[in-house]
Amino acid sequence: MGFETIMDENGFITSTLHSDRRLGTQHGAIHQPLHPSTEFGFQDARELAAVFQGKAGFTYSRQGTPTTAALEAKITRMEKGVGSVSFATGMAALTATLFTLLRQGDHLIASKYLFGNTNSLLGTLRDLGVQTTLVDATDLADVQAARQPNTRMVFVETIANPGTQVADLNGVGQWCQDVGLLYVVDATLSSPYLSPGREFKASLVVNSLSKHIGGHGNALGGMVTDTGLFDWSTYPNIAEVYRNGNTQNWGLVQIRKKGLRDMGGTLSSDVAHRLAVGSETLPLRMERICSNALALARHLQAHPKVKRVQYPGLEDHPQHERTAQLFGQRFGGLMSVVLEEGIEIFDFLNRLKVFILATHLGDNRSLVLPVAHTIYHEMGAQQRALMGISDNQLRISVGIEEISDLTTDFDQALAQS
Repeated sequence: MGFETIMDENGFITSTLHSDRRLGTQHGAIHQPLHPSTEFGFQDARELAAVFQGKAGFTYSRQGTPTTAALEAKITRMEKGVGSVSFATGMAALTATLFTLLRQGDHLIASKYLFGNTNSLLGTLRDLGVQTTLVDATDLADVQAARQPNTRMVFVETIANPGTQVADLNGVGQWCQDVGLLYVVDATLSSPYLSPGREFKASLVVNSLSKHIGGHGNALGGMVTDTGLFDWSTYPNIAEVYRNGNTQNWGLVQIRKKGLRDMGGTLSSDVAHRLAVGSETLPLRMERICSNALALARHLQAHPKVKRVQYPGLEDHPQHERTAQLFGQRFGGLMSVVLEEGIEIFDFLNRLKVFILATHLGDNRSLVLPVAHTIYHEMGAQQRALMGISDNQLRISVGIEEISDLTTDFDQALAQS
């Protein structure tokens, strides 16, 4: 909608930096302009009707603006896809995808290591009649064993939050392609820079733009990108009204119409502009974040007051080799740290001076929170135990600070514990 995605032969950073002006701007501007208009006028009533009936264009900003369209084109290129739809948040993007593509009586296979809010969303789907089977997505055989005659979709995250389990992305992707299942991947914690979703045969890729892509902790947004690998003509849940034109567009058209237009989780133009500018430094920030995270994980692993560190960059992580192959020896910025028993977790956290006590990920600043008492509190102690979440467990999102400042901050807080 709005802009045709330009695929060029430049590298990731160069393409991202120059994408706005290559789409065409006025007055030599290097960024696409802000379009705050709620509505868009037409000189010809037939043209207005044509846009309502599927011709590219803009009618009402709830379904998008030229500014959000430019951001969609930027993320589509990052993911090597064929199109994207933007939303106000990552959860809005995910909700729209699942609610518009699944129906009562359908079966969904999903990773059991999903983010807490996503688990809650699956609970709502179950209440509405969508069957869900949670599996160990790190094991292809476990995913395959869950398939039923009514299975429509497989959903996984690239890197789990907070346990850092890494799904068998390539294996699941190939299997879904072989048997014709829709494969939806939440790539928020890896970002398209570490690996575009198309590389592991995802059908749809969901990104929370609020995290690594925006990067600055100042804007919420979400995106759904179609990689072009799924044959939508075989998918029974596409409404008849959207079964026209290029079959490659059917999935995103339904998500935009039923998920964005009807549900109303619209990304505003000013926020889209902020996210687009933030995305320009994604590669530089991710390189620094991954480097810092690996150094911090190794430092904490050797600390006598740390019981366990879960980070894919550590050689003892169960999916270390897989992650190295998937993401080119870069392991992301998220880790889980369990302090030794006897350390009072709240007192320890209150002694930190550089790390921010905050619930967010993928920020330039390093963030930390107690897992059991915050993002997994609603699940209750029994479910947390089943998921291996302890009361002394921390989730750390590593930023771009000097690594010496991060290690020193942890050391001084642990020394007093």
